[in-house]
Formats: sequence, C-alpha cells, structure tokens
Amino acid sequence: QVQLVESGGGLVQAGGSLRLSCAASGSIFSINTMNWYRQAPGNQREFIAAITRSGRITGADSVKGRSSISRDNAKNTVYLQMNSLKPEDTAVYYCNAVVSAGGSWANYWGQGTQVTVSS
Repeated sequence: QVQLVESGGGLVQAGGSLRLSCAASGSIFSINTMNWYRQAPGNQREFIAAITRSGRITGADSVKGRSSISRDNAKNTVYLQMNSLKPEDTAVYYCNAVVSAGGSWANYWGQGTQVTVSS
C-alpha cells in the first residue's frame, strides 16, 4: 500500500510564503512524475506543477514566478515553495504521484493540505 501525506499548509498573510511537502511511503519500487494540484471551493482541481524523477519541471502559468517545485528522490518527497502568496491562492493543495509498487504502476493522491491566504 502506498500513501502520500502532505504537510506545511496553514494560514498566511498576503505576500507571505509557505513550503508544502508531500512524502510517499509504502512498498515503493520507483516514483515517476510527482505533481501538485489545488482545489478552491466551488472550483475544479487545478494543476500547479510537475517534476519528473530526472528533475524536468512543468508548471502552470497562474503560479509561474511565484512557486517552485522540487523533489528529493532519496526521501520520496516532493516540495512546493510558494512565495508572494495572494488570497486567490487559498485552496486545498494535493500531491499526486505515479508510483511503481507491487509490480505495477498506479496513480496516487494525498489527502490534501489547506492553504489560506488572508488579505
């Protein structure tokens, strides 16, 4: 069984920063792409950024220049550094990973961490 657990969310004032973490655990053989998404109330889940095992990064225009994704393959962990936060960044942030475990690849999601940005 594979689990993804996010942490690092919270309440922050506009202009502040947060660093989210997502650690994968379980009988993991390998992790391919790791992603961050977010979902604000009443909205669809929105892609933020992705990073492959080799470090190739793609990101959404909505957060480019304010956020950066990174990962530590030895720790099976992906990070999202968010700067210059705005009230519209308020959402539940989810990590997602394509994981090889038990002889097959599958897509896993974390439970989410709440980020609230006050004006």
